[in-house]
Amino acid sequence: MSDRWFSKAVIYCLDIDTFADSNGDGVGDIPGLIGRLDYLARLGVTCLWLHPIHPSPGRDDGYDVTDFYNVDPRFGTLGDFAELLHQAGNRGIRVIIDLVVNHTSDQHPWFQSARSSPDSPYRDWYVWSDHEPSDRRQGMVFPGEQHETWSYDRTAKAWFYHRFYQFQPDLNVFNEQVRDEIKKIISFWLQLGVAGFRMDAVPFIIEHTEPDQPQSPKDFDFLTELRQHVQWRRGDAVLLAEANVEPDQLVDYFADQGGSANRLHMLFDFMLNGRLLLALARQDPEPVIEALRDTPALPAGASWATFLRNHDEIDLSRLTTAQREEVYARFGPEEHMRLYGRGIRRRLAPMLGNDRRRIEMAYSLQFTLRGTPVLRYGEEIGMGEDLSLDGREAIRTPMQWSLLPNAGFSTAEPDQLVRPIIDDDEYGYRTVNVTTQRRDHGSLLAWFERMIRTLREAPEVGAGSCAHVDVPAPPGVLVHRADDHSGAMLFLHNLGTEKATVDLGDLYDEARLPTEVLADQDYPPVGKLDALDIDGYGYRWIRLRLDSGYDVGAS
Repeated sequence: MSDRWFSKAVIYCLDIDTFADSNGDGVGDIPGLIGRLDYLARLGVTCLWLHPIHPSPGRDDGYDVTDFYNVDPRFGTLGDFAELLHQAGNRGIRVIIDLVVNHTSDQHPWFQSARSSPDSPYRDWYVWSDHEPSDRRQGMVFPGEQHETWSYDRTAKAWFYHRFYQFQPDLNVFNEQVRDEIKKIISFWLQLGVAGFRMDAVPFIIEHTEPDQPQSPKDFDFLTELRQHVQWRRGDAVLLAEANVEPDQLVDYFADQGGSANRLHMLFDFMLNGRLLLALARQDPEPVIEALRDTPALPAGASWATFLRNHDEIDLSRLTTAQREEVYARFGPEEHMRLYGRGIRRRLAPMLGNDRRRIEMAYSLQFTLRGTPVLRYGEEIGMGEDLSLDGREAIRTPMQWSLLPNAGFSTAEPDQLVRPIIDDDEYGYRTVNVTTQRRDHGSLLAWFERMIRTLREAPEVGAGSCAHVDVPAPPGVLVHRADDHSGAMLFLHNLGTEKATVDLGDLYDEARLPTEVLADQDYPPVGKLDALDIDGYGYRWIRLRLDSGYDVGAS
């Protein structure tokens, strides 16, 4: 598994503070997470992605860091974190953490020193201007909540740059001391035992920002430096990055101009994510087909990470205005469901009307497309959102474990919880929780466990190629396949409501005892693939052939 393990992984992302509280203070913590590792192992998770774990004032849910070398005391200690890595490793689960080095909190000692004097050794660790920049109100990441990217600091008597909120001043990555410090941060956590990092806001990290220059050049060589540094410290560590950029820029994040894959290992597939949501809204697979066709080919060794929901809003900025309105109309029809003029702040189950068939089909489709699937905590039980909370917090509510008070998340008083528990009739913890679904072999949780087990028996999905099978297909039906040296898998998904039949008989000659390994219901045997039925919102996984020397006929 050490050979590009990340291409065959199942990644589960969570916020420690909303997952499991062990000491009754109302905030999730590391010991609480350790106590739930067996649950994650049973689900089939092989990699755990933790959102920011560092000390923070908490004004941006931990993305405003005050100490990169420690753990937020609300979560526990460095010793607790080391125990988490040990216990996760015992269960075959690797751990990656957020690397948030585009900026710091304005409360970070570096910034407090930098603003105190022009002679501070940390002054040039941040980006300053002696005059009001002409591009002061350009490039905001959070429209409606953020009104400028350059702010005046009275103590420093200068303007400082912040791509995000005003309390998050950007680090000057073009200062060699800052670069060295970032490498030290990476080394520290790798030495402790993390398996890699999810890098936040990578396009902004490599921007060479100067006042009055809104089109900042990017230094991709820094990504090469980081990759080399990571590989020397831990050869199998991974850099998984957030870079929601134009398609023609994507390859630059993976490889240099010569084509060497010496930069990032993985990128989140934002282009595919937006097209997936458009396809689900239209009940038409064509946007997914376009994404598979139009996305640039990756260099050898690079991988995508796919997702339907993550910790942020669903970002529809890569869609046209008309396409975005289509998705809004279907999945975010009310203004308070939307965010920043580009996104939707809802979980998938309520977006799909809590229709179990559609939820299964959507996740089956995501997990069988190119790359490594990423699953947001609570999606496996169909959790809902709390739209009364601000912004992105709507989908950051506590995990719903049981029928116990506070959903079994914490023994604290309700008013002490980090966020309120969802307690409505349809998505509240009395209806949606792990314990109830664990007892039901037909539950969504049981389905996720079965689906992930099946996926892990099909390594070609993550490590191999993914291609649309271009055959005449009824409206709403997508046929695609995954191929690698281990074999070939065939997938059918019906995004529409009408039952359909597909003729894939031309593939039979290359098959070797084709066998269905997962489906939404019991279908007739696949036979010669020339009359494959699929119900509305249905899915079928068919093993065409297995080339690794054993039979999966009993799967």
